[in-house]
Amino acid sequence: MLPIIAAGSYFSAAVAFLFLSILLLTSWRGRVHRMALTVAAIMTSLWAVAAGFLALRGSSLSLLTDVLEIVRNAAWTLFLLSVLGQLRKKRAGPGVAFPLSGLAAFYLLALAATVSLYVASWFSQWVSSFTMTIAGRLGMAVLSMLLVEQLYRNTVPEARWAIKFACLGMGGLFAYDMYLYSDAMLFRHVSAEIWSARGLANALTVPLIAVSAARNPSWSTGIAVSRTVLFHSAAVLGSAAYLLAMAAAGYYLRLFGGEWGTVMQVVFLFGAGILLFVVLFSGSMRSWLKVFISKHFYSYRYDYREEWMRFTRTLSDAGAGLNERTVQAIAQLMESPGGILFIRRDDTACHEAATYWNMPSAQPAEPLHGPFSQYLEQQQWVIDLQEAMAKPEKYEGLILPAWLCTLPNAWLVVPLLLGRQLFGFIVLAAARSKVKLNWEATDLLKIAGMQAASYLAQRESANALMVARQFESYTRMSTFIVHDLKNLISQLSLLLSNAERHKGNQEFLEDMLETIGFSVQKMTLLLQKLGRGSSQDCPSPVLLPELLRLAVSLKSCTEPKPTLQIDDAELVVLADHARLERVLGHMIQNAIEATPRHGSVAVSARRSGDNVIIEIRDSGHGMTPEFIRERLFKPFESTKSAGMGIGAYESRTYIRLLGGDIEVCSKPSAGTTFQVTLPLLRQEAPSVAAAA
Repeated sequence: MLPIIAAGSYFSAAVAFLFLSILLLTSWRGRVHRMALTVAAIMTSLWAVAAGFLALRGSSLSLLTDVLEIVRNAAWTLFLLSVLGQLRKKRAGPGVAFPLSGLAAFYLLALAATVSLYVASWFSQWVSSFTMTIAGRLGMAVLSMLLVEQLYRNTVPEARWAIKFACLGMGGLFAYDMYLYSDAMLFRHVSAEIWSARGLANALTVPLIAVSAARNPSWSTGIAVSRTVLFHSAAVLGSAAYLLAMAAAGYYLRLFGGEWGTVMQVVFLFGAGILLFVVLFSGSMRSWLKVFISKHFYSYRYDYREEWMRFTRTLSDAGAGLNERTVQAIAQLMESPGGILFIRRDDTACHEAATYWNMPSAQPAEPLHGPFSQYLEQQQWVIDLQEAMAKPEKYEGLILPAWLCTLPNAWLVVPLLLGRQLFGFIVLAAARSKVKLNWEATDLLKIAGMQAASYLAQRESANALMVARQFESYTRMSTFIVHDLKNLISQLSLLLSNAERHKGNQEFLEDMLETIGFSVQKMTLLLQKLGRGSSQDCPSPVLLPELLRLAVSLKSCTEPKPTLQIDDAELVVLADHARLERVLGHMIQNAIEATPRHGSVAVSARRSGDNVIIEIRDSGHGMTPEFIRERLFKPFESTKSAGMGIGAYESRTYIRLLGGDIEVCSKPSAGTTFQVTLPLLRQEAPSVAAAA
């Protein structure tokens, strides 16, 4: 049974060092130290394979295993010397000097002596082969341990975190060899039990060496064990060890429990299983394990790629509101279970609490120009509240608000900076497990706070833009309504101005009553649109000659009186009757206002292919090309003292919406011609008949 156990022990060591060798080879970039470490791992794996096969034969010594063990020790010595050589170039310190030529001669002599012991039988007559072999192995173990001690001693204290696990691993490797061969020298034989466990002892050193290889860039920059994988592996291994211990305890309960043994075993195992699930699902336990792994197995506490991806995913998630997501994203970085978000409000000149996540809602507010807000904005520090209260000298000038000092479980204050301005801050609850707030944690929190502030500021800007657009829409609607009212007032004003001269004219009175009736009708429609809160068009077939007659008749009381000429009585377009009449009426009104009383305004309509062309000509003062190009159709640009400047803009916008366009031909003091092109409605006759 023991040979099988010994073989399994050495084969496990072979697999472990082979895995380390593969990791080193896949990331090798020509570094000398990594090459030496790879060679040492490969030779250790080969030696363990040979020792495993030797164990299956029931032996512990052979020429092949002895030679491979010497080569393995030489490889580890070469690696240690290469690292020590680099350290001595960087830093002169006390220690023992190891000449490379002397060490090489020592290993060559040991190799030659070992081969001679097995090959040259005459050499065995002078010295005991067992004593020679064991003494040589013991010397190599002592020498290697001395090199490990020198490696640790010659490393500066701030860099020892990178090599301490390797020193433990390699020191343990050779300390076990020294124990094995010291026992063999003392009792004149190799202990089968100690020799059998040697393989497993060697395998246990691999994780320690791998961690240091990952930490030390001069050994290996490519080895990286994922924190997530390590976390889950540790959880699985811990669970397995716990279950094995509970199974053993249950076995002894059953064995010694008598009649109640089986019942006690079942109850015990059930309780152990429940306890395991409670521990596995405990947030505090998971937090402690993550902190422990990051602190003891990695050079940096955080896996920045993973943390930033999780932080961005949390901020971008569409589940909860952005305020709550912001608190959660920053709290996750420090294993905090809750927090409060404060956002700058310029209207109240305070930082107001925007959301509470697993924290009591006390409705506090902090003034923008108060000492606490000013301290955060000027210093841009992450404040540890417990430290600030216990050691106020570390936060010189900080005045903590009363509400913050009495807030239960408050731990950190993280500023949210937008440029140099304080956009807000987050108060985090105490972490589930003890987390040390060092420079790495504070830098990460400050950067995360800046990113969160940009998200919140973007949200605030989007909300402000939405409100501005709503006001713009409301203002635009009001502007068009005012414009329509202005046109109606202009028509009624013209009636009043001409009433004194033409009040005895029956035709004028009839036109005046008709104009007043249409004005009332337009105002009624306007009120209906305001009541519905909508100005959507209702397109329908419109007989254009009738619409033009109506528009011209409404201006017949003015001077100059517009004339109308229609070449085709069957011109039908698809449009909203009221809006098209308002657009054309506005253009006619503009022509009248731009023309003196003795001038002329002529309106005409003719067919041109599939379109109808409406021309509105006047003999007024005209416009310059620059004005037509730059100002005529620009909203809120007007040459009239009481004008809104949106009539021409609205006219062209609606005409283009119908698929047509407006062209303007004008010269100063030579009049203006507006040419409106509209597409005719196909199958006009049925449409007209249906309309009739």
